[in-house]
Amino acid sequence: MNIFYRVLALFSLLFAPMLTLAQAPRVTGSFNGTAFQKFVEEIESKTSYHFYFNPAHTDSLTVTASPENQALDELLNQVLAGTGLHHAIDLDHNVYISKEREILSDLPDDFFGTGVSTPGRPAIAFDYTLYEKREKQRKLAETRLYSIGVKTSNLDGKASLAGYVRDAASGSPVIGAAVYVENPMIGVATDGFGYYSITLPKGRHELKIQSIGMKSTERQIMLYSDGNLNIELDEEVTPLKEVVVQSERDVRVRGLQMGVEKMDIKTMKQMPLALGETDIMKVVLTLPGVQTVGEGTVGLNIRGGATNQNLILFNDATIYNPSHLFGFFSTFNPDVLNNVELYKSGITAEYGGRLSAVLDVTSREGNLKKFAGSGGISPITGRLSLEGPIIKDKFSFLIGGRSTYSDWILGKLKTKSLQNSEASFYDLNIHLSYKVNDKNNVYVSGYMSKDKFKLNSDTLYNYSDKNLSLKWKHVFNNKLYGVLTSGYSNYSYSITSDINPVEAFNMKFAIQQTNAKLDLSYFPNTKHTILMGLGTIRYKLSPGNMQPFGETSIVTPDKLQNEQALESSLYVGDQFELSQKLGLYAGIRYSFYQFLGPKDVYTYGAGQPRELSSMLDTIQYASGKTIASHHGPEPRLSLRYSLSRNASVKISYNRMRQYIQMLSNTTAIAPTDIWKLSDNYIQPQIGDQYSFGFYKNLKGGLIEFSMEAYYKTMKNSVDFKNSAVLLLNHHIETDVVNATGNAYGIEFLLKKSAGKLNGWISYTYSRSLLKTQSIHSSETVNKGKYYPSSYDKPHAVNFIGNYKFSRRFNFSLNTTYSTGRPITLPLLKYDLGGNPRLFYSERNQFRIPDYFRLDVSINVEGNHRIKKLAHSSWTFAVYNLTGRQNAYSIYFTSKDNVIKGYKLSIFGRPIPTITYNFKF
Repeated sequence: MNIFYRVLALFSLLFAPMLTLAQAPRVTGSFNGTAFQKFVEEIESKTSYHFYFNPAHTDSLTVTASPENQALDELLNQVLAGTGLHHAIDLDHNVYISKEREILSDLPDDFFGTGVSTPGRPAIAFDYTLYEKREKQRKLAETRLYSIGVKTSNLDGKASLAGYVRDAASGSPVIGAAVYVENPMIGVATDGFGYYSITLPKGRHELKIQSIGMKSTERQIMLYSDGNLNIELDEEVTPLKEVVVQSERDVRVRGLQMGVEKMDIKTMKQMPLALGETDIMKVVLTLPGVQTVGEGTVGLNIRGGATNQNLILFNDATIYNPSHLFGFFSTFNPDVLNNVELYKSGITAEYGGRLSAVLDVTSREGNLKKFAGSGGISPITGRLSLEGPIIKDKFSFLIGGRSTYSDWILGKLKTKSLQNSEASFYDLNIHLSYKVNDKNNVYVSGYMSKDKFKLNSDTLYNYSDKNLSLKWKHVFNNKLYGVLTSGYSNYSYSITSDINPVEAFNMKFAIQQTNAKLDLSYFPNTKHTILMGLGTIRYKLSPGNMQPFGETSIVTPDKLQNEQALESSLYVGDQFELSQKLGLYAGIRYSFYQFLGPKDVYTYGAGQPRELSSMLDTIQYASGKTIASHHGPEPRLSLRYSLSRNASVKISYNRMRQYIQMLSNTTAIAPTDIWKLSDNYIQPQIGDQYSFGFYKNLKGGLIEFSMEAYYKTMKNSVDFKNSAVLLLNHHIETDVVNATGNAYGIEFLLKKSAGKLNGWISYTYSRSLLKTQSIHSSETVNKGKYYPSSYDKPHAVNFIGNYKFSRRFNFSLNTTYSTGRPITLPLLKYDLGGNPRLFYSERNQFRIPDYFRLDVSINVEGNHRIKKLAHSSWTFAVYNLTGRQNAYSIYFTSKDNVIKGYKLSIFGRPIPTITYNFKF
């Protein structure tokens, strides 16, 4: 009997589809130019079929047909022919209409792992079994009731709920996830560790969790008292539709901060860039208010500020030179990055030490669930990153490295000077994450790089960067946690020239920085988020050391005095939601600075210009003795008023102090730049910025519009006298002058972040002006009048567009235009006492030609099968498609008593590249 029922069940399972299809209703009717919607309604009214489709795909489709007892499958083949639409009919008579990709109405033959597939049937491209398993787990988690805290019958008052939101696949933190309840409307966002803390009325709640690119979920909770709840989110998977890229649509409108840009790594990897390497610094340059002075550089001029006025952090370690190969590559390996945030205004109190902006870059934590890796190969570079659990769900690692093999390419070129050149770099990242227990986590991050560059067997440049940071996070309770961070940064370079053995030399520079800080985050209730902390930084500089190179060199050794200083600070800031419409951030930072001995300090005559001729004496300071001290408050304020759910206005003010300066006579960051600590002559820079912004979401949040205007004043900016000497100058204060300045501008951004076509367009109008005025003519520039700074570029337009043809093919376009930067030109040549002289224009009176560039790229992904060795993609890009010879600089030579000007271009022709990327 049991065998009979088993055979009957098997027979039903095998032949039920055929029986069902045989009973499928057929269609009879007459349609003459009938709208597709009406066609569907008539079919549904006469048969048991039910249609599912997007009306936007069929709004212009009409049907002309006269079926007589015709199968619907045949009729739809006729109706949809040539429209790009596909249909599928399942066993329950549901009809699905899709665009570009056909829906499978039954499972593939090898779905259950039989290894047999039907000819012509595509192999499975998605792991449905794993997907269904995770869906079941998610549904169970969403329907289960979680009891939080100690059970009690007294449900009066409020309690706090805290925990971590993590990626279910990798265990990595989900940053910026929204955690909220709708009644009453109370919500918070996870921080950089994926941690959240929310205070709710005691009782029953439905907690909702949402994050970009992740599947939204909810948890049913019964909140009795303070407790914890960790949440895992699954990646958003849409196997039956095109991939949709979402954005933080409400952050600009509802968030308190303004002038903040958060960048998505996936979007950055779609941009076409030089030499086939994804470069976050180049992506930052496409944002409004951010410019650079020339092609191939990574020096950022943000809202009229100098390149050294930006604080660049990598896992809380300071980066002094964010570039490889003189700016053609940036320091950051995109394969290991997690989050990139740029603060242009409204900078919160925890940041300090620079005048213009903060670029905060953090790496990913290693995968806590399984071993994984990724990498890529281009004609210039190769990279590889590996990650995985050391102890599953507890201890993980992430390691990534890049290197270039351009020396091999240079050796193959026909030009003799290039064959004798060298250009190479490597960098290495490592990140360890260890969960000690529910209240303690430890993180260790390290970075190391080394560069080498030589042109035509001439001068050899070597420079290296080393960074290390250690973090300990401790949760005191649901409302308070602290992070203790210690870090070390070391940047050094050397210049070696041996073209003439008699004059061969080696010159070195180094800066070391050790720092420690404590940051506390306190959440008293949902209306307040209080951040407070203190920190200290120890600087040690070796500003120059020249030694003879080789036995035949007669170069005289020369070494500048070392410098050291101590910079300390404490801060507190409160983000306060005054009402649903009005939000306020108020903070203050107080910084202390001491310039320390040992050092010999030169004194100059009172009322006289600082020149060698006015030098009076030398004062010797012992080790640790305070030579000069500076301190002062740095208030921060931001205010947001919501005009509606989709629009808001914001204002902000912040004061910044900068105690370390960069001395450079180049407009871009170069590895040979010299850093100088503030002392009794070179005062700390002080900047005040006032900003106003308007933000609007259009089309239900599909399109974001923002406008920000700013005005900034700068005091004690560093500028130089004419013919200043910066290298190995024992009396650098005699060539440096303090300048005042102001910068102002307006920025527009229009961004579409969802759909097959996405991207943004930005326009910036900005000015940056300096004034150097003194009672002494030698310390006055441009007769004491305002003049454009070297990075003053009034107009800038950027367009970034990405179009996804399908899951596997997408096209990207990048267009950039900006005004040429200012320069000082020689106007005439004259003779003075038998010696030829040049007469120059006023400082920065002229400009180099305007800049324009067009880049394109095509990204081709491999098939999306789950079970394969590695998932790969190819990127084909052309940098500077039009071959425009943009001027990097203008230089002049004198030949036969005639001065001739020349334009130097870095990329004067299209640069095609191809890159192979893989992930496993």
